[in-house]
Amino acid sequence: MHEWALAEAVVSTISRIASEKGLGEVIEVTIRIGELQQIDLDAFKFALEQLSSQYSIRAKFEFREERAEFRCRVCGETWPFKKEDLGPDISEAIHVIPEVAHAFLRCPRCGSPDFEVVRGRGIWIESIRGGG
Repeated sequence: MHEWALAEAVVSTISRIASEKGLGEVIEVTIRIGELQQIDLDAFKFALEQLSSQYSIRAKFEFREERAEFRCRVCGETWPFKKEDLGPDISEAIHVIPEVAHAFLRCPRCGSPDFEVVRGRGIWIESIRGGG
C-alpha cells in the first residue's frame, strides 16, 4: 500500500528530527500533502497512527493540502490540476507515480506535454512541535 510506505517515511523522519532536536515528546505534527500525490487520507492517517505507536510518538497530526499547479515550458501557461478531468486508470497511475502526469496531461493553451510541476507534488513535514 502506497500510503503505508509514505507514513513509514514520515514517522521515521519525525523520530529522527525529535531525537536530533532533543524533544522528549512530539506534541503536534503538520504534514503538507501535494494534491498530485492523490493519497487516500484515511489510509494514510491509519498508517500514521499504527506506526507512530511503534515509535512511541503520540502526536496530534494536522494535514494541509497543497493544490497542484503546472507551467508549460513552451508557452508559459500556468494551470491547475483537475483530477475530475482524468479517468480512474490515469488517476491511479498519477497517484502511484506523480511524474507520469506528463504522459497524460497537456497544456490547455498550446497542447504541449512539456510542462513542469510548479507545486502540489510530494508529502513533507511542515512543522513539528514538541516538549520535554
